[in-house]
Amino acid sequence: MVGGPRHGPKPPADMGDGDTDNRYEHIAVLLEAARADPRGGMDPLIIELTPLLWHVARAQGLDAAHCADVVQTTWLNLLRSLADIHTPAALTAWLVTATKREAWRAKDAHRNETLAGDEMFDDLLDASIGPVEQALVADQRRRLWKAVDQLSTRCQQLLRVVAFTPRPDYGLVANRLGMPRGSIGPTRGRCLAKLRELLISDPEGEWG
Repeated sequence: MVGGPRHGPKPPADMGDGDTDNRYEHIAVLLEAARADPRGGMDPLIIELTPLLWHVARAQGLDAAHCADVVQTTWLNLLRSLADIHTPAALTAWLVTATKREAWRAKDAHRNETLAGDEMFDDLLDASIGPVEQALVADQRRRLWKAVDQLSTRCQQLLRVVAFTPRPDYGLVANRLGMPRGSIGPTRGRCLAKLRELLISDPEGEWG
């Protein structure tokens, strides 16, 4: 995975016109090498420009882990467009735009995960609570989380992301969880069915 700024030095902040021209020419050489051999020639370009991408991703408000994912995805996406990029200016413009878009997608996905976290399960239980029902609802919440904890790690991760999100982006979910997109729906169904079985068979009494 492409990492953070440690993979390559940032250019000096006080770079003069001559240094700028030299760096432009340097990136032009790296770009031509990458275009000629996308598999073997990308590494020097990645080392040179990853600090820029990292800075752009961080500027969108992402943490280090999400930045690493965004930078990695941006470089992978570049491979599909590399043949159409001919100048360092076009390359940096493409990379900056692509990094911003990936960062925005990552923020949206993270927001959905947050909404589908603990508070989303709690909201399902708190939809219609009267004063007399507070103790019952608290007990249901405890039993629900006890059942969730008995699911596989994959089921727990998947349910938090997609189970209670109205329109989950399966492409983002597949990338985030490292699973085939086509398996998300069936896996989600099996996880929910297992959760239902656990709740129905709860030895502490009838659910609901």
